[in-house]
Amino acid sequence: MLSTSLKKQFREELEQIIAYWKTYAVDKKNGGFAGQRDHYNRLVPGAPKGIILNTRILWTFSAVSRFYNTKTLKFYCDRAYDYIGRYFRDIHNGGVYWMVGTQGNPLNKRKQVYAQAFAVYALSEYALYSERDEPRQWALELFRLIETHSRDRERGGYIEAFAEDWSPLEDMRLSDKDENTAKTMNTHLHLLEAYTTLYRLSGEPEVKKSLEDLLKLFFDRFLGTDGHFVLFFDEDWNPEGAKVSFGHDIEAAWLLAEAAKVLEDEVWITATRKAALKVADTFLAEACDSNFGVNNEMDTHSGETDTDRHWWPHAEAMAGLYYACMISGDISYCRAMEKIWEYTRKYLIDRENGEWFFRTDHKGVPYTDENKIGPWKCPYHNSRAFIQLLTWSGNPPVRLQDV
Repeated sequence: MLSTSLKKQFREELEQIIAYWKTYAVDKKNGGFAGQRDHYNRLVPGAPKGIILNTRILWTFSAVSRFYNTKTLKFYCDRAYDYIGRYFRDIHNGGVYWMVGTQGNPLNKRKQVYAQAFAVYALSEYALYSERDEPRQWALELFRLIETHSRDRERGGYIEAFAEDWSPLEDMRLSDKDENTAKTMNTHLHLLEAYTTLYRLSGEPEVKKSLEDLLKLFFDRFLGTDGHFVLFFDEDWNPEGAKVSFGHDIEAAWLLAEAAKVLEDEVWITATRKAALKVADTFLAEACDSNFGVNNEMDTHSGETDTDRHWWPHAEAMAGLYYACMISGDISYCRAMEKIWEYTRKYLIDRENGEWFFRTDHKGVPYTDENKIGPWKCPYHNSRAFIQLLTWSGNPPVRLQDV
């Protein structure tokens, strides 16, 4: 369904993203990768290094290497894997730290389950690329730690965060923008994508069972009848807050369907694809303006909308809407995806300094106080979107008939 021209544009942009991270991310002085570059692409001396950035770098270089079937990026894959293992791995308590200093000294040793999930995701992708057993075993070790310490066997789901030794924390927030709640859609979503790749890698029955339980949880707890996912819950699954995240909505739509596909379960495949179309319809009705810029968030109680355009929801929207087009045969989803891509090309890609702006306002003016590289600014969302779009266009999933 992708035109030759679009495929060319997507390949060129994927190559530009990888070229940027090869050129500007490597920390030649201290090892590993730089902790921060500002809006103007200036290196920020002494910036700490976060586990999310580093696992996403590992995932990206490994996934791109598998996509192109190349060893030319092996240096970057190995560098990321070695650095995470040397400085972020907690050899005493298990798991990975949240933040280290420029020299690799631990700064924040908390065990955020979101971070453990990204480590599983990245290690699994690296193991698929490298065919090494060590990262495979480490990914399974982290999986079992999560299942042991975080999984709520009584009420279902996973607790958000723990102290260094896996003891309880009072403040479990992923960031200061989040609610301090025990269970979040965001962490469960990234556990789902991590377990999907780990099951593809390992075929372990215990991983399969946990992935199936996560899928069921998304339908029982997170997915609302309005086509949005509820973001925050307490331990007993009482919803907290009224915000919806448009980026997480459309990202979850295709990730749930891909999980069902890996499980090879026709019942789940049908259910997740129907849900994907419902979410995509809601997304198109509420998330995009007339120019197909993607709003960030909305409060369902007040109706107030955060109209800033963050880079990553645009990438996820392209993947999610194209997926909806493939499984439904409705070309209007693909047309919307193309318009979001045009908006992205015009307003979010930084033609002067490379990569994408972190965010712009609703008029397309970038915020100059945001990072180009940072704890949350990474190559994962946009590179993954292009890998998926190009992969699906060559080997799309089977159409879901009569939805």
